[in-house]
Amino acid sequence: MDVRTVSISATVADGPVAFGKVARVTTLRLRPEGPADEAPVARVLAAAFARPDVATPPEVGLVEELRHSPAWIPELAMVAEYGGEVVAYALLTRVGVRSERGTWPALALGPVAVARHRQRLGHGTAAVQAALEAATELGERLVVVLGDPAYYRRFGFGPADRLGLTSPWSGLGEPWQALVLPASASGEPPPPAGEVVFPPPWSRV
Repeated sequence: MDVRTVSISATVADGPVAFGKVARVTTLRLRPEGPADEAPVARVLAAAFARPDVATPPEVGLVEELRHSPAWIPELAMVAEYGGEVVAYALLTRVGVRSERGTWPALALGPVAVARHRQRLGHGTAAVQAALEAATELGERLVVVLGDPAYYRRFGFGPADRLGLTSPWSGLGEPWQALVLPASASGEPPPPAGEVVFPPPWSRV
């Protein structure tokens, strides 16, 4: 199992508020999820995407369905663990780019979630970065995501339409984004322009 660690400097409350706040360096353990992580991941997702109109957010079911589908790539389901607790999650799964020359492999990022009591400490950023680095090591070249441009810009994502990529969500504009990963040793080019085809579980989100 590929385990990565990252130290994050965070300002946290230490004891009574009267004593102020102190800077503390926390160490995250970043690794692909294992069978024992399924329930903790579901809890993080359920809390992060909680909505008053549903008992269980659809993101929980999405991950469960993807986990048992051909789109699943075990090395790219990244958990961030702090103090023995799963506190963040970033998932990359297989999609295809359909062009005039055929269908090319690509990845979709999401869901990304952070436990509520550990938000704004860099845990989500670390999990996403670890997943992207693992994808690069596997020779992947393209990742798409639907999300906040201000957040995903830090990883290098930009408007997907600039790469000629369309999807059921491309009409939303800036939230539809793409990232070309660094070339691997294989020298494979990134997929050409085309329609990004998502596996069936995504249609139920």
